[in-house]
Amino acid sequence: MRESRPGTTALDVLTAPVTVLVGNFGTGKSEIAVNLALAMRARGDEVTLVDLDLVKPYFRSRLMKADLEQLGIAVITPQGDRYFADLPILVPEVRGAVARSHAGGGRTILDVGGDDVGARVLGSLPGLGEASRTDVVFVVNGNRPFAETCPAVVTMIREIEAAAHIGITGLIANTHLIDETTPETVAAGLALADEVSAATGLPILFGVALGRILPALAATSTDHHELPWLAIERFITVPLELRAPANRRRFPI
Repeated sequence: MRESRPGTTALDVLTAPVTVLVGNFGTGKSEIAVNLALAMRARGDEVTLVDLDLVKPYFRSRLMKADLEQLGIAVITPQGDRYFADLPILVPEVRGAVARSHAGGGRTILDVGGDDVGARVLGSLPGLGEASRTDVVFVVNGNRPFAETCPAVVTMIREIEAAAHIGITGLIANTHLIDETTPETVAAGLALADEVSAATGLPILFGVALGRILPALAATSTDHHELPWLAIERFITVPLELRAPANRRRFPI
């Protein structure tokens, strides 16, 4: 089941003031969170990005804190010597950010890591179970361990829901191979997301792909036209990846 709305974008589909991104390790949640925050800010929204990746040391959205704050995006992370801690630290500001957005004060994005283990922290945040105020979206990436098949993805969805005590409201198709991604890679990921959607009844809200991939995907696949898309750039690099400093961040706003 796909959210097929001609002319819509990923931002049009995420209608609730709070967006929660969950999923398996390494599915691309942090990269999606950063790109969503940038896109919402470019549209004129007040945006707060909350890094709740509490158990994984790499690929955290908090690595972009200084850059995002220069653009007017608030970033909430543990402070001081807890900044890089692999501990279940939930700073009080998180509850305040969620409450403000629920009351109409801008958009909040929660980047949640650690599979069902990391998702447990969501149970301590009030109001996330109300679908009208919170989009809880599971990122499907079939190229991650323990996420290659529909049964494996469905199992993780149920484990996250049980740990977080909230229901997932939709899916994001984000199967990729980083810079080696091809249109065929994305198409295979859509097929997996379709299976998961059929098995769970959850809609595929939108697809994600590098901006350079989307034109080729549109030319080779009719599936491209059935979904809204989020065209992303890579801002969070692989540890020790060699890239020229001038090419690491190319913000669109």
